[in-house]
Amino acid sequence: MIESQPTVLSLTDAAATKLHELTKEETNPDVGLRVYVYSGGCSGYRYGMMLEDAPTPDDQILQTNGVKVYVDGNSVSLLQGSQIDYVDTLMGAGFTVNNPNAVSGCGCGSSFRTADDAGTARSCAH
Repeated sequence: MIESQPTVLSLTDAAATKLHELTKEETNPDVGLRVYVYSGGCSGYRYGMMLEDAPTPDDQILQTNGVKVYVDGNSVSLLQGSQIDYVDTLMGAGFTVNNPNAVSGCGCGSSFRTADDAGTARSCAH
């Protein structure tokens, strides 16, 4: 019996709609959202997102809500089970990550720590 891998991450309808808006003029069929995690921030890790023209050989390629999402091999375990949302409030608009692996975060909202790796605390400066 083959066990299916759990989804690395998902997009809410709001996030998928915003990404469709951002890429509607794009003619490249491989354009997708790159989501990654890197060391930094006051809690140890930071999220990064950008539009990418094509995946790299190291990427897991996910098709979610009609949008391609690229996640590098190093970020997969840190993002497992996460959901990306797009929020538009009086305080501003942008993509957010709801990550079940994060055991604590930072006031800046873009830094987190996992139970397995406390990381090294750094300044919240962007």
